[in-house]
Amino acid sequence: MTKLTDNDQTDLKARLEKLKSGLEAHKAAEQHHSQSSGPKAENMGQAMSLGIRVLSEFIAAVVVGGLLGWQFDSWLGTAPVLLLLFLLLGIIAGFWNVYRIAAAPPRPAINPDKTGYKTKE
Repeated sequence: MTKLTDNDQTDLKARLEKLKSGLEAHKAAEQHHSQSSGPKAENMGQAMSLGIRVLSEFIAAVVVGGLLGWQFDSWLGTAPVLLLLFLLLGIIAGFWNVYRIAAAPPRPAINPDKTGYKTKE
């Protein structure tokens, strides 16, 4: 076997240290990425709640429009004219509700003492 000189050993140690620090940095970056990229239970719950709210408001607007049109048709004897008109108005109202929910400004952040006011830091 070939014996390494002191200069070769120093170069080898420097390369090993550089490799070790590079691996540690890569592991830290990957661990940080895996922690921050996954969905959190709190965020997932909020997203599902918002989705259910959007769906229910849209369906409710369409159903109410259809029921009102059907009832007015039965009272006035106008066949499907008012049903179609109010159903169309219900669909428009449903899309308007979805738009309002989507365009709502984000809620302000609450500080940890739960007073509702932001503190100056």
